[in-house]
Amino acid sequence: MTDALLRTGVLIKHNIVLRLRDPGQLISYMVVPMVLMLVFKPLYVKALDGSTLEAVTGPLVMFSVFALAIVGNSILLEREWRTWDRLRVTRASQTELLLGKTVPVFVALVLQQLVLLLYGCLIIGLPVPGSLVYIALAIMVWGFTLLAIGSALATVVRSRGDLHLATDLGSIVVSSLGGAVVPVSLMPSWAVPVAHFSPGYWGLTMIQSAVRGDLGETLRCAWVCLAIGAVFGAFAVYRLSRGWGRSRLL
Repeated sequence: MTDALLRTGVLIKHNIVLRLRDPGQLISYMVVPMVLMLVFKPLYVKALDGSTLEAVTGPLVMFSVFALAIVGNSILLEREWRTWDRLRVTRASQTELLLGKTVPVFVALVLQQLVLLLYGCLIIGLPVPGSLVYIALAIMVWGFTLLAIGSALATVVRSRGDLHLATDLGSIVVSSLGGAVVPVSLMPSWAVPVAHFSPGYWGLTMIQSAVRGDLGETLRCAWVCLAIGAVFGAFAVYRLSRGWGRSRLL
């Protein structure tokens, strides 16, 4: 157990260094939604009876989905550098390798959402949530879901261009259908039932419920997000453990 913790710690430290040396994506996914919150605030306030909840949570969820690119790049880079194959033949298990690769990215995702929520409260005028525990639960569950989806994508794509196509197009579709741009209640009639098939819908509803202090709805959406994350996470583990992450497949 001590050796496993030591190996995992070394991998986590290594991947933290990689993230700190290339922080551009994370910074952009923080700054752009801040600008959108300011721009969209008057529109949402007029359309939704003075509510700033959608003005904050919409861009937050949209650009947290865009952050799938960060997750995918963290694994794809190892495949491009031909180092993932080397890691697989070391004493580190598949679990240790995945923890070392995903823990720093998970922290980055959680940090992104915390910063945007804090910005929403201080600048946009979002009421301070009554329970920080609900917020922490929602952020961590949503971060896990994004991490699992991004890891699964990284085991399927064959190039950085494929990854950006999947993340950019998928992010727009998932977040738009989920209500991050326009509330589901204002969508066309055909889009309302389709929205329930989008992970973005459940993530957005979960975070909004947590801000409102609705524990029941937060937990209901959290279970759905956890189920989605478990499916994609299991797929990612299966692909990597069977050798589908090998560099020669790029």
